[in-house]
Formats: sequence, structure tokens, C-alpha cells
Amino acid sequence: MKIIIAPDSFKDSLSAEGVAQAIAQGLADVWPDAELCQCPMADGGEGTVESILAACDGQLRSNRVQGPLGAIVEARWGWLPQSHTAIIEMAEASGLQLLALEQRDACNSSTFGTGELIQAALEAGARRIILAIGGSATNDGGAGALQALGVKLLDRQGRILPRGGLALADLAHIELDAMDPRLAQVRFDIAADVNNPLCGEHGASAIFGPQKGASAQQVQQLDQALGHFADLCAQVLPKDVRDEPGSGAAGGLGFAAKAFLGAQFRPGVEVVAELVRLEQAVRGADLVITGEGRFDAQTLRGKTPFGVARIAREQGVPVIVIAGTLGEGYQQMYAHGVDAAFALTSGPMSLEQACREAPRLLRERAADIARLWRLARNH
Repeated sequence: MKIIIAPDSFKDSLSAEGVAQAIAQGLADVWPDAELCQCPMADGGEGTVESILAACDGQLRSNRVQGPLGAIVEARWGWLPQSHTAIIEMAEASGLQLLALEQRDACNSSTFGTGELIQAALEAGARRIILAIGGSATNDGGAGALQALGVKLLDRQGRILPRGGLALADLAHIELDAMDPRLAQVRFDIAADVNNPLCGEHGASAIFGPQKGASAQQVQQLDQALGHFADLCAQVLPKDVRDEPGSGAAGGLGFAAKAFLGAQFRPGVEVVAELVRLEQAVRGADLVITGEGRFDAQTLRGKTPFGVARIAREQGVPVIVIAGTLGEGYQQMYAHGVDAAFALTSGPMSLEQACREAPRLLRERAADIARLWRLARNH
């Protein structure tokens, strides 16, 4: 009996590796002789570096960089020395996780620290950089990251533009002469589960600005500023990518990565699955167990269980989901390779208690699934 365990993290509770270990323990309680293959997963959000390094025997590195509002933070990133690949979670340098609720400021937050991490990867000799761009606190179109990489953004008086998305309304000139030449030798992949354009009613400002602290008026101002930024970018670059899927990801960092770095946009779960060799692991398996904190209709947008189920379905392997909660519309996933889904808790329980007791609950639920699966196989 070969079982692949490929969950995402349970936010505010357990890492993907911790979830996989707890599920494996529950399965082993019932099937001590089963072959259990743990493949911790992620979809481009938090935990992406951790999942890849756990599977690829990479190195965890860190650099002191500027956080979203300029304060110095210690940002971790991954390094795969054999392939000279850097994995950068922009949230480590420019994420909401670095700010208290009252500090969120979509108008002035910057991706400058993410650009500093890219610089660190270049110094390490990176030939490929994977940008996992979930969880951003920014709405600057990636302008801060570009500034850290040598792009000069100037106002009408020739002064360096201040940080933040709102300042882009005063942008008059873009100079590329000092842009780091090593960037042209690097392959960039954007790992994300967001396909929004840069501007408009489905753009970065309108959809994600409010959760980053923007008022309705500020959302409109930011959208106009990003549009102005894109207009000037189109004058110095060969292609305008503002309307391409993913350009609005991470407050427009997707736009900058595509436009200036030639980055390819890919669903984050696909990038992680490729690096951890999930398809090869699933080949010949009897069962795949995946999971995430909340399993609902949003999972269809490219979250981990969706990506795992797609790979398993191609090889005819059944998939079971264990989730913290089953939300509205989760049944839609039954048409996309998921065969059954189970919630973590068996009775009334506060979120805090469920997070605290997640290892025990996962182990118990996995053991229950193993008993049911064994019974079905015997009949």
C-alpha cells in the first residue's frame, strides 16, 4: 500500500511538513506496513520555501532587508545549490505578516525589500529565481523592487520618486541604464494563485487594496497611479503586459516581474509540484491525501489540493482531502479529481483550540480514513 501525503500548511497552526507528519502518524497507526511518502506542498504563498527545501535538500538563507514600510527585517529565502535556483517568498520582505493591522498602508508600502532579496540571489550566482508572491502588503506595481535593482524612477524635477504606490502618480521618467545587468541572464518564474490584471475593477488595487488598508478613495487613486506607471513603462519597454493574467498579483509585483524581468507566470502549486517531483511520487500510488486550512470553492483558483488532485487524476489515483474546515462550494472539487473530503474537527470547537490541537486531530482523522479505506478494500 503506497500513500502519498501532499498537504499545504494549515495557516496559524502547522507548516505543511507538520501536517504531513501528523497525517503519516495516523496512517501508520492503522497501516504500520504501508509505504508513506511525505511531499509537503504550497501554492506560492507562505510556506513555499519551506516545502521546497524539505523535498530538495536545499539551504535556508536570510538577509536583512527593508520591510514594507522601511523598517529592517530578517527575510529568509531558499537556495538550491545544484541548480543555482533561489526561491524567494516576497512576503518575507514585503508581506502583511510583517505589519500589525493598524500599520497596513497600501499607499506607502513598498516592495524594495523583495528587490534586495533578488539582489542577494544574484550575488549567490542564481541562474533561476522563483518568486512566490502571495501575502503581500504592497500596492506599488513592483516599483520598489525595481528601484532596488537599479531602475531609476524620477519625477518631473528629476528627483528620485518616494516609495509606495501612490507616489507613482508623480512619475515622469524611467531610466534603465543602471539596472543590474545580471538580471538578463536569470530565468524568473512567478509562483502565485492569482490571475488578476494590473488595473481596473478586477485589478490589484480594487480587489486587494482594501485588505492592505486602502479606503475606497485610495483604491481609485492607486488604480490611476498604477495605470500611469504602466503607461510610462510601455514607452521604455517593448511590450505592455498590464492586462495579462497575474500582472495584478502581489499589488502589481507580477506586472514588474513580467515587464522588466521577463518572468513567466505559473500557478504556484505547479512550480512546487515540479520541484518536489510530485508526479513521479504519485506514479503507482494507491491513494493521495492532501489538505489545507479551509477547503472551499476558492480552492478551484489553483490552491494546493486542486493542483495535487489534477496530477493524481491524470494517473488514476484517488484523492482524499483533510481540511481544517469545509467551506461553501467545496463539493465542486469532486469534479476535479477529489474523491472525498473530511473536516478536521469532530464536534464544536473554537478556532484557537482547533489550531492548538491540530496535530492530534490530524492524526485521528487520518487513522479514521485509513480504517475506512482498509474496510472498503477488504470488501
